[in-house]
Amino acid sequence: MIGAMVVVLAVLAQVMLVNRLPLPAGGAPDLVLLAVVGVTLDRGPVAGAMVGFFSGLLVDLMPPTAHLMGQYAFVLAVVGYVAGRGAGGPATTVVLCVLIAPLVAVGVAGLISDPRVSLSTLTQQVPVTVLYTLIVAPVVIWLATRGRQPRYST
Repeated sequence: MIGAMVVVLAVLAQVMLVNRLPLPAGGAPDLVLLAVVGVTLDRGPVAGAMVGFFSGLLVDLMPPTAHLMGQYAFVLAVVGYVAGRGAGGPATTVVLCVLIAPLVAVGVAGLISDPRVSLSTLTQQVPVTVLYTLIVAPVVIWLATRGRQPRYST
């Protein structure tokens, strides 16, 4: 229940605040991605894929949408699965998920022939988004995992 609240708050903050900030280089951090990673770090790959899928559907439904329905649901399901599997530790998993999410999104957009995706998107927009997301990652991950009991307690 708390995980769902974290994701909904992240979606609302992303749409109402972050996307409207005039940040240098035109990028913005992806709070929803970080919320999905934070919520699914200790829950396993199946729960991670489900949280990512439903979070992505919520992002797909929130205006303004300029992409196909289900595009971000797929991307965040993949990210949730990877976050649930883990990659050596929480910090490594967060960095890996932040790096693969925009690449999967660009790959999916390229497969469906999205005219907004080009080589300049991959070389200019993606690095800026990754950098901004990594900058805010410690705060968002801390907020998403705060108060949660470890999965394997002694």
